[in-house]
Amino acid sequence: MFDDLRQQADSSFEEEEQDQGMETSRRVRPARNFLGMTPVQRFVIAVMVLMMTCILGSFCLLVSERIFVPFI
Repeated sequence: MFDDLRQQADSSFEEEEQDQGMETSRRVRPARNFLGMTPVQRFVIAVMVLMMTCILGSFCLLVSERIFVPFI
C-alpha cells in the first residue's frame, strides 16, 4: 500500500518537472521591436526629430525677433 503511494507520488512529481521543462522551452522571447523598427532605425528617427526641433525652435526665435543674426 505504501509502496504504491510512494510510486504515485514520485511519478506525478517527475511529470510536473517534465511539464515545466516543456513550458520553459516553448516560451520564445518575442522580438522587442517598437513599431517594427530596429534600434538603429529608432535612433535615426530620434536624431532627426531632435534636429527638426532645434531648427524649428531657432526659426521661431528669429521670426519673433527674440534673437537676430548679426551677419544679415
